[in-house]
Amino acid sequence: MAFDENFATRVFKAVVRMPLRSNRGAAEFLLPIRDLDAIRTFLSGSGPIAMFDLPWMPIYLALIWFLHPSLGMLAVSGALVLCFMTWLTDRQSESASRDVAREAGQRMALAESGRRNAEILQAMGLTDRMASRWTDVNFRFLKHNAMLSDVGGGLGGVSKVIRYVLQSAVLGLGAYLVLKQELSAGSMIGASIIMSRALAPVELAIANWKSFVAARQSAARLNEMLAHFDEGKEPMSLAPPVHQLSVEGVYVAPPGSREPTVSNATFKLSAGQGLGIVGPSAAGKSTLARGIVGVWPLLRGDVRLDGAALDQWKHEVLGSHIGYLPQDIELFDGTIAENIARFDDTATSDQIVAAAQAAGVHDMILHLEKGYETRIGESGGSLSAGQRQRIGLARALFGNPFLVVLDEPNSNLDSDGDNALTEAIKSVRARNGIVIVIAHRPSAIASVDLLAFMANGQIQSIGPKEEVLRKIMKGQAGPQTGKEVVPTAQAAPPSGPLSQSGTGGAV
Repeated sequence: MAFDENFATRVFKAVVRMPLRSNRGAAEFLLPIRDLDAIRTFLSGSGPIAMFDLPWMPIYLALIWFLHPSLGMLAVSGALVLCFMTWLTDRQSESASRDVAREAGQRMALAESGRRNAEILQAMGLTDRMASRWTDVNFRFLKHNAMLSDVGGGLGGVSKVIRYVLQSAVLGLGAYLVLKQELSAGSMIGASIIMSRALAPVELAIANWKSFVAARQSAARLNEMLAHFDEGKEPMSLAPPVHQLSVEGVYVAPPGSREPTVSNATFKLSAGQGLGIVGPSAAGKSTLARGIVGVWPLLRGDVRLDGAALDQWKHEVLGSHIGYLPQDIELFDGTIAENIARFDDTATSDQIVAAAQAAGVHDMILHLEKGYETRIGESGGSLSAGQRQRIGLARALFGNPFLVVLDEPNSNLDSDGDNALTEAIKSVRARNGIVIVIAHRPSAIASVDLLAFMANGQIQSIGPKEEVLRKIMKGQAGPQTGKEVVPTAQAAPPSGPLSQSGTGGAV
């Protein structure tokens, strides 16, 4: 329990960071939790008892040797045979244990993938095919697990037979020495008892070698993972950002890749400004958004808030200054209030309602059966796509963060939702926040004053919205020509609806 309490939180934090820095499969992401369970299971079993008993083995053998050298030679020979059996068990168990861990991870990952995509499997008749794939993975898991069990069970049975033979041999040799009057009858019985105690830890160790090998490999994997994904020392506290966002020569790549999908993105935004980012599909818009909020790693360049790079902030503190709405809305099992409040136990009802009102979702929530206390289920499954998107927007606005990044925020919204989104963007700018909106639909950029056009992973043009729109329509939007493109106009927060003229075809 103490081991789990010390490491569980660190392991979980590292697990949720793994997908942001690595492109490993789902099985790899779930493995650390099972590794933690494997170590705890070993520590709570009989394996450690054998480890504590093993240091007494030389003392017992020395005592037998003291009773008679011949008995000592027999005991040492038997102990060496059992030690060889232990080494053989370790060698044969190691590869099988790795295979079991790998197949177990793939087995659970495939089952979890099927559970998440149950609607697709059912609607498109894929259940039998996925079941066949899972059966193949499950068969490999059972095969490797049987091999591992055979190693431990077979060599454990052999070691038990050897121990019984040695005990009988010690008793027989002791009887022979008694007849020759080189040993007393009591010493003969004593040597047999001591021999039993000397070799019992080895037999117990072999019987528990399967869990020992699994725990040892789990510990090695956890050490490696924590070295790569652990937070380490937290940086010092900084004042909340209130002035500027700087994106300086940023190159962004997906986790696990060294090839950037966004290159040399450079711009600055001041408090009260809003930037829309438009462009064709696969232009790198969402990748840039992930780089700006610190979700995906930067190969080069910096993203700074009031001059401080993102890695200079405490992770939890930085999160309170950022509101992020990704394309794929993920809500958590809990109440609507908990999701909007980002599961902050100190959040007040007024703060939650204020965020919902800013997102224009307050009235919709009140019409649900239990209002803010409605449980939404895993991933918000009980809500429509539009409802999830608007609640996700309220979560992004909770706490009045300085930087709000919205990726396709109106992809599932109706006209009322579009109007609420426009008002939400204006409200962020009105309180001197910075908002970045990635959009395909023109209504999403109605309330921004700056516009960037992206293509082929680069910002082709950036500046006042109407100016960039004219360039796009005339086909004059070209790549950034200098090291830095900085919109110099300091736009005041809008006081009324902004014109959407000219945005329909261009965006």
